[in-house]
Parts: sequence; structure tokens; C-alpha cells
Amino acid sequence: MKDFKKYYIVPAPPEEIYIALTNPLTLELWTGEPAEMSTEPGSEFSLWNGDIAGKNLEFEENKKIVQEWYFGDQEEKSIVTIKLHPHKKGTSVELIHSNIPDEDFEDFTEGWDESYFDSLIAFFEEK
Repeated sequence: MKDFKKYYIVPAPPEEIYIALTNPLTLELWTGEPAEMSTEPGSEFSLWNGDIAGKNLEFEENKKIVQEWYFGDQEEKSIVTIKLHPHKKGTSVELIHSNIPDEDFEDFTEGWDESYFDSLIAFFEEK
């Protein structure tokens, strides 16, 4: 199991980033795929046609999102924490993804960069 931590600068205020990560309609706009999402702790979510699925654990509006991501029969929970910090260029997004299975680590780190955050940043740059 491996952990991944990285910061991304997104050119929009934390309030807009929070909506983009938690509102299913906005998620669909920047991912280009159907999304199921709720800000209700304990609710299930699904992104990219189910390629990413899990349970929402905690929300702090405009500041923090904590989710459990599912990896088959994995014993240790894989937890994703996204913290939003105001930044002079928009928002500094702090990503911490813990307990990524070793065999999936490279795919997930590339996915965070190339699919998730590149798409989110491009969405706000085009606005």
C-alpha cells in the first residue's frame, strides 16, 4: 500500500472548486461522463461511468472533502482527502490519497494528474 500527496493550483475560488467536486451536474460538465454525487456523509458516489466509486465520509463546505474509494476486497480503506486553500491564483488544492494498492499506484497517480486535475483546471481556464 502506498500514499500519494500533491498540491494543484486551480484558477477559481474555493467555493467554485467545491461545487465542481460535489455537484453531480457540474461534475458531468468537466469530466464529460455521468456522475453520482451527494454531500450527504455516508452516501455512495460514482464518477467516470463507475470507474471511480466509493463512499462520502465528510464534508466541510468550501474547504474539505473526505471519501473512501473502493478497490475490490481490500482490507484497509483507501481514503481520499481534498482540502481547498485560497491562493492568489485561485485555489491551492491539497490532495492526500492513502492506501493505494501497490499494483494500482502508477495508474492512480497518473489519473489524478492527467484525468482528474488536468480536466478540472482546463474547465476553469475555459470559463
